[in-house]
Amino acid sequence: MDRKAVIIPTYNEKENIENIIRAVFALEGAYEVLVIDDGSPDGTAEIVKGMREEFPERLHLLEREGKLGLGTAYLTGFRWALSHGYDYIFEMDADFSHNPEDLPRLYSACSEGGADLAVGSRYCNGISVVNWPLGRILMSYCASIYVKTVLGMKIHDCTAGFKCYSRKVLETIDLNDVRMKGYGFQIEMKFTAWKLGFKLVEVPIIFINRQLGTSKMSSGIFGEAFWGVIKLKFRKFNRNRTE
Repeated sequence: MDRKAVIIPTYNEKENIENIIRAVFALEGAYEVLVIDDGSPDGTAEIVKGMREEFPERLHLLEREGKLGLGTAYLTGFRWALSHGYDYIFEMDADFSHNPEDLPRLYSACSEGGADLAVGSRYCNGISVVNWPLGRILMSYCASIYVKTVLGMKIHDCTAGFKCYSRKVLETIDLNDVRMKGYGFQIEMKFTAWKLGFKLVEVPIIFINRQLGTSKMSSGIFGEAFWGVIKLKFRKFNRNRTE
């Protein structure tokens, strides 16, 4: 059976973390969870530690000191998953904006459908976003149009953060050369995989705005993404030399 690791970065997610972990573990397919907590002062990591007594083989925790950025959290998780022999590695938010029941669909797109990277897409079948303010929907949707226009990548949801990578994608990308750390990280990872010749497939999902906790979005991460996309267009991407 394929080994599957779901990476969930957290910062102050005490309201959601236990429920999201239990929802993943309720799925068929023996999914494992790696929580990467950036020093949450609300006790998120302590909740995970308590749950590890119940799920010692399936629940894993890496603690970092302070908020070091979404991109660096995922890169840490990718290296951990590769070193521990996982075949498929997922990105997922802790706040239920990504429905855990969609994980098997992303996995199937890769394991059976031939995709190297499956993207949970909010925009491949119109706009499938629930309870977001109109301004935020427009910002996100227009950002994807901007990315498609500048980079030429045929993905409708370029900024999506719900994904399944086959192991070979993360082994091939030079993770040490990933430069964007915030919102733009999601764009850079997709574009790099695409430029290296991997097959990207969008899987339609319904994105539901968080019910509990506080969003971590800020205007600064959009600025990084805007200028970062222009720089991406002119970069050369090399395969990992240790591949």
